This record gives sequence, C-alpha cells and structure tokens, in this order.
Amino acid sequence: MDIDLSQTEADALIAMHKYRVNEDKHKYPYAGHSLRIPLVSGDKHEKFMLTIRRGRIDLINSTFQNLERHNVVLIRVDIGGPTHRNPDAAEVQCPHIHIYKEGFGDKWAFPLPPDRFTNPDNQWQTLREFMQFCNVVNPPNIIGRLII
Repeated sequence: MDIDLSQTEADALIAMHKYRVNEDKHKYPYAGHSLRIPLVSGDKHEKFMLTIRRGRIDLINSTFQNLERHNVVLIRVDIGGPTHRNPDAAEVQCPHIHIYKEGFGDKWAFPLPPDRFTNPDNQWQTLREFMQFCNVVNPPNIIGRLII
C-alpha cells in the first residue's frame, strides 16, 4: 500500500497531540532489536506508532520513528548511522532528522536542531526529546536498561 499524504495532512498529523493507549510497560530494546508502541490522538480518531530500532553491532546506531495510521513515516531521527544522501545529492551526516515532505515521504534529511536535541550521544535523552518533538504529550511507559 503506497500512501502519499498532502503536506497539509502530514503537518496536521505531526502537530497533533499524541497519547499512550494504555499503561503497559515497554522495555527499551537491546542491540539488534526493535520496539513498536501504539499511540493515539486525543479524540482517538487518529492512530500513530512510535518505533525504536537499535543497531545490531554499533550500539550507538538507533532510529526513532513516529508513523501515522498507514505506516507513513512522519518524523524519523537516525543516530550513529551512515551519511544520508538527499534527493538533491546533498549529504547529511548522522545524527539527522527526517520530516515528511509531500512527494518524497521521509527521503529528505536535515541536521538535528540543537535547540530541540541537546545531547544526541545520550539515546535515552534523545528519545525523550524525540517524543516532545513529535508532540507525544502523554508518553508511553518505557523502562530504560542499565546498559543501552
């Protein structure tokens, strides 16, 4: 299923407040694993997914995503991964952020805004700041691990 949102739709979904759907506790994934956590809008009409994916070998390599109901990536942060090449051939080093762009989906990357992501070396802090950036106002219960 190939869904293409208009920029207006995507911007509205990004701006929408998101809430956890239950009180479940989720364990931050080990290296090589991932976690998918459902979120919902305040009126419960829109469904979202928060995903956390950890690199298998490089422990710093992680991806945080906020997806909408049809699994379209609205926002993605990549940490510790390879350089990203944008459609215009410009290269963006990690860490970087992808924000949905009509006609391109999540194919464009930008440097992480330092005023919103204060310490990309700290995955736990970056995850919290990512959820704030995505307007997750009632975040899910994610249990950190001693070694992440």
